[in-house]
Amino acid sequence: MNGRLRIAISNLSASWELEPVDESREEARGDALVDQLCYLGATLRDRVRDALHVGVKRVMAVVCSGFSYDMEVVSHGFVTDISKTDAENEERLHALIDDAEVPRERLAKLFEPELLPPETSLGAGEGGEGRDAD
Repeated sequence: MNGRLRIAISNLSASWELEPVDESREEARGDALVDQLCYLGATLRDRVRDALHVGVKRVMAVVCSGFSYDMEVVSHGFVTDISKTDAENEERLHALIDDAEVPRERLAKLFEPELLPPETSLGAGEGGEGRDAD
């Protein structure tokens, strides 16, 4: 199990262009895989956060390139209609989110190559083995 876990961590690290597991240090430290997983989790969280910020910035630029919006107002999120109740504004928000699904998918696909690492085949260990049977 440790060997396959080490391979999975190394593959995931490589796909995100992170340093691979240091095989020489693992012999001396029993917690090396746990340390590597913690590092991997923290690093991926930072990268996802950065990608989110880049994505929001790009979407705001796309919106503002074709429409005249006050970016300061847009940056505060959904603008409520003060003549409506909270429930009506909530219903309007959900309708807007539903209407944005198809354009969101199309726009997201434009930015995926910039924000995501290339896909790798996960789950296959050395020798073409798949997952362990539980």
